[in-house]
Parts: sequence; C-alpha cells; structure tokens
Amino acid sequence: MKLSRIFLILPPVLAAVAGTVWLVSNAEPPARVEQAEMEVTARTMVAEPRALQLTARGYGSVRPAWSWQAVAEVAGAITFRHPDLETGNIIAGGTTVLEIDTEPYEIAIRQARADLAALAAEREQIALEQGNTAGLLEIERERLALGQRDLERVRALVERGAAPQSRLDELERNTLQMRRVVQELENALSLTETRVARVAAQIARAEAAVDRAGRDLRLTRVTVPRDMRVGAVQVELHEFTQPGKPLVQGDGIDRAEVTAQIPIAEFARLMGEVTGDSDLAHAAQIPALEEISAELRLVTVPGQVWEGRVIRIENALDPVARSVPVVIAVDAPYEGAAPPKHLPLVPNMYVEVLLSAQSDTPRIALPARAVQGERVYLRDADGRLELREISRAWQQEGLVVIEDGLEAGEEVVLDDISPAIPGLRILPLETGK
Repeated sequence: MKLSRIFLILPPVLAAVAGTVWLVSNAEPPARVEQAEMEVTARTMVAEPRALQLTARGYGSVRPAWSWQAVAEVAGAITFRHPDLETGNIIAGGTTVLEIDTEPYEIAIRQARADLAALAAEREQIALEQGNTAGLLEIERERLALGQRDLERVRALVERGAAPQSRLDELERNTLQMRRVVQELENALSLTETRVARVAAQIARAEAAVDRAGRDLRLTRVTVPRDMRVGAVQVELHEFTQPGKPLVQGDGIDRAEVTAQIPIAEFARLMGEVTGDSDLAHAAQIPALEEISAELRLVTVPGQVWEGRVIRIENALDPVARSVPVVIAVDAPYEGAAPPKHLPLVPNMYVEVLLSAQSDTPRIALPARAVQGERVYLRDADGRLELREISRAWQQEGLVVIEDGLEAGEEVVLDDISPAIPGLRILPLETGK
C-alpha cells in the first residue's frame, strides 16, 4: 500500500526537477546596468566684495534731555494754582503755574522804602549841619586871628612898659577862649564826616532790604521756564509752604535721550569704519559721530520707530557688560503722536537702539546659512563640490563677513548638502545645469 503511493508521487517530482534544470541551463545571464553619477541641485551665489551697512545694537531707557523742579524759596500760603497744573499735562514755557501770598513781601518793601526815606532825610540834615558848622568855624578862625594880633601888640607894649600886665593877661584869656571855640567847631565838623559815613552805610543796607524784599516778591511766582510735561505736583491751593519744599516737577518735551549699552566690539568696528581707526578714543570726534545713524524701536510694541542721532559717549565703560554707553537724542519726541498708531517717546520706555554706518571698505559677506562652522561649500569650475576652510571677520544681521579663505568671483553654495562629498556634481538652482 505504501509502495504504491510512493510510485504515484515520484514521477511528478522527477519531472519538476528535470524542468528546473533545463530552465536554469538555458536562461540568459543578467543584463549589466550602468550606474548614473550622483547630482545635487542647490542655490549658489558668486562671492563679490561690496560696501556693507555696518550695524550695532543696544538697549536703554528713555529719559528727558531736560528736567525741571520748582522749590519754594519763600514762605507763604499758595494763593493761585494753574488749572492745567496736573500730572501729564503739557504747559507752555512762560506760564505762571503757582503764586505764593505776596502781602508779607509787599509790606517788607514798603517798610524798607520808608527806612530809606528817613535815612535820606537824615543825610540831608547832616549836610545842612555840616555847612553851618563850617561857616561858624570860618568866623571863629577870623576872630582868633584878630585876637592873636591884639595879643601881640599888647605884649609889645607891656615889654616897653606902656601897658599894664593885667591887660595882657586878659587878652591871653580871651585868645585861649577863642582857640577853644575853634577847636570845638573843628571837632564837630570832623564828627559830621563820621555821621555821613554811618548814614551812607545805613542807606546801603536799606536799599539792600528793598532789593531783597523785591526779590522775595518775585519768588512768590513760579513760572515754567520752557515747554514741559508736568510730572509730580506736590502742593495744593491754600497750602502753606516753607523754603526748600518741592512744589512741582516737569520734563522738557523738545528732546529725549537714551543711553544705549553697545557691545565694545561692535561699536569699535563701527567707529573704525567711520574714522579709519578702531581706537575708541576717536569716538569723541563729533564729525565721526554725525556719520552714524540711529533708529529706536520700542521693545514691547513692534512697529513703533523713531529716528535719532548720536550726540556723545559717556565717560566710562560698563566693566561688567563690557559695553559702551552711547547717548542718542531724539528731537521733538511728541511730534506726530497719534496713539495707539504712533506713540510719543516718553520717559522710561525701554527701547532697542540700532546704530548703522556705511562702510567704505568693500568686503565679502555671505548669508549665515551658507557658512557651516568655519567652512563653506564651493562649486568649482567643473561644477563639483569643494569644501573650503574660511575665517570670519564678524557676523551681523544674518550675514557673515569673511576675513580670509574666499576669493572674489568664486561660486558659493548656499544650501546645506548632506552628505557633503567633495567632487559631488552641483547643479545651480538658477540655471538647472
């Protein structure tokens, strides 16, 4: 039974094996396929030196270029407060915003003027007394001269025995009396000079009192020196104020300033281009600063931009941040304000400052995506990939400035290629070659 089954299966198997052997022995060999060369399409650009717009960035807070604070210089009650004297209002220069009670100072002026008038009258009286005394002195001097001559005649007569001694003694007594009167009048005349000097000093003091009272009266009015925006107001109507008390504070609206902290390397590069020397000492040159343009951008609200100008550099670098404090001015920071589309540039805004200057030295600059570390991909004259080591000068605004390793006219591959195999055929995307 089992043998019969084997004989039934064996013929088909042998037939299949024989057919397979025949097919293998008579089959054609595999066809040889030529492998195509690998190609990559990529964007390229020709490296050419060009003048660059150099930039430097920094940040800082806005402050007014001019601030003013009124402090009471005289005491008194506030009798007037301008209705617009409120925080945030803009007040024109020359506007009187506060007045202190003027009555005490007006009384002081009248009193000082009265004292001055009394002293002037006393001075006139002394002048009259001085004239009278001088006249009397002249008369008494003449009397003394006459008495002296009489005395000499009688003395001569007495010596000859023609007149009694008693007569001589009487004339000598009269002469001494006249000398005494002359001496008293001379002393009185000398004293009038002292009185005149004392009254002159008192008059000068009274005049100073008038001036001081007039000054105090003027100080009762607080006037805004120039256009400003009101800050803090620290006094109310009818409030009594003392000298030295702050009254009102304000900020000028004609110019705003920002001290931006610019990295030293960026600023030195910027100054090196506009002065021909990277030494920061040249930054003090005003013509060089004028060649730098400045743009301010509000950090918290995109689209808010102001044009500024570099006016100076502060006297010390920041030792921690290693930055240069550059002062940028914006003229008329409130001009054209139309919130919320365009905001005024007000104090304490935090802004980004972009400084820029045109470079006079042409340089090769590549997009940052074209530089792989310290290497770039080139498409050589045969259209094949070449890997080139380069050295960077600096990087800014998405561009890498090449210091060395790349020549003008060489074709740079802009796209990242993986795998980057030297000799790989590159087809420029622009031409498709």
